Amino acid sequence: MLLILARHGNTFGPEDTPVWVGANEDLPLVEKGLEQSRAMGEALRSLNQLPDRILAGPLKRTRHGARLVGEVCGFTGEVEIDERLKEIDYGVWGGKTDAEITESWGESAIADWRDRSIPPTGAGWSPTVETLKSNARSVLESVSRDRSEDTVVFILTSNGVLRYFHELLAGQDAPTEDARVKTGHMGAVRITADSRELLGWNLSPDAFVEALRS
Repeated sequence: MLLILARHGNTFGPEDTPVWVGANEDLPLVEKGLEQSRAMGEALRSLNQLPDRILAGPLKRTRHGARLVGEVCGFTGEVEIDERLKEIDYGVWGGKTDAEITESWGESAIADWRDRSIPPTGAGWSPTVETLKSNARSVLESVSRDRSEDTVVFILTSNGVLRYFHELLAGQDAPTEDARVKTGHMGAVRITADSRELLGWNLSPDAFVEALRS
């Protein structure tokens, strides 16, 4: 089977000040985010990889994005909303800018998460790392039950959650900075009865098409 994992599109426009957006900041996609969602759907269509299933986290940005991906690529089923794919709650960091967080927590706290996937202590993040890992493992196991060669599953979630899928797919020894996924970017893994092959990660839709055609 082919498992495709992607991050939702942008939730900030050019005039907006970006802040940390977690489970409690249920922002919709802006125009750029809608375009990114359509581009992911077009990538699937151009590869003739019509998903058998589409799963998405419960927040607006993932639900809407998944529906757009499905509409563009020709998916006619229902998008499955899965709570295990919900973004991390960033606690007191939620809704704050990098500058505001740095003032209170220091630059190293942000770098620890972005480059090494180490959550800050005492900031009220939830769920726990153990739960996030368990959720990723559970989703991966459930979608991998049908390992027929032609099966395609598309998952749309968030950067925080995708980091834990990357650990499972690339191995714990993979550089953690490689786990980050930009908005509107995609990855894929080929799963058989006895192997998993990571085909690409954090790829733009155009680069994703090139990677899967090569």
